[in-house]
Amino acid sequence: MGFSVLILGSGSALPTISSHQTAQIIEVGNQLFLMDCGEGTQIELRRNKVKVQKIDHIFISHLHGDHFFGLVGLMSTMHLLGRKKTLHIHGPKGLQEIIEVQFRNAGSHLSYQMEFHLTEKAGQLAYEDEKVKVTVLPLHHRIACFGYRFDEKEKPRKLIPRALEEYAIPTYARNEITKGADFRGEDGRVVPNHLLSKAAEPPKSYAYCSDTAYFKKLIPYLKGVDLLYHEATFLEEDQARANKTYHSTAKEAAQVAAEADVKKLLLGHFSNRYKNKERFLQESRQVFKETYIAEEGKRFEVGSI
Repeated sequence: MGFSVLILGSGSALPTISSHQTAQIIEVGNQLFLMDCGEGTQIELRRNKVKVQKIDHIFISHLHGDHFFGLVGLMSTMHLLGRKKTLHIHGPKGLQEIIEVQFRNAGSHLSYQMEFHLTEKAGQLAYEDEKVKVTVLPLHHRIACFGYRFDEKEKPRKLIPRALEEYAIPTYARNEITKGADFRGEDGRVVPNHLLSKAAEPPKSYAYCSDTAYFKKLIPYLKGVDLLYHEATFLEEDQARANKTYHSTAKEAAQVAAEADVKKLLLGHFSNRYKNKERFLQESRQVFKETYIAEEGKRFEVGSI
């Protein structure tokens, strides 16, 4: 089962010719989740050949425009393309009102149902299925703002084809073997599970932390994640502005990664005042070596970058 993050936009505030507002596609298995939806997101979805109708869940971190101004346009496109499936939208209080009032006053009737899920507290289970669960993370910004952690569930064991043939294991028994059961034949024959299957790869995890100042209470929620995306709007030289606007510096993002003992760190949400992203890498890697830039258009494989 694949697990990856595609960066559609990693800029802050204003969109520019070379920088797009925040948006990411998180792919788990054959499911696509959209994380934030800044202005122009649907253009980047097309540019990166993402099938928009495969997106069933959209997560909005907070109600600053650079994180959701693209949502109504994307939803309209889904309608024009004939969508029938329900679209699930997760976000803070006020998001449903904003979306509904726009469609209502435009006299628009979508071809599909919208279902809103209120994000309201840290630790809340935002979504769960047989493959993944999504948990809400606490962030510290000027308005209510939340991050999300994606955790793969334990994967079934992998069958060993040669062993199945050697021990003449019938097809009907194989599903239980992937769950860890020994094979027990009608004749009393027992074949231990470890001879027939091997452990799958350990489940992986990804945490998305959008706009936030350095926040100590966030650390326990991030412990041990394989890949952490953490905003780094400013460099340390602009620490005073970061404090005033409730954003983080590259150094502070690195401190979070180090304190949470994560494996890899992605930096994003860069201020347009900086033209050289290498400076963010240099600042962060002094504290946390495994730091990377959330380059727009690049896909990061969770657990293997």
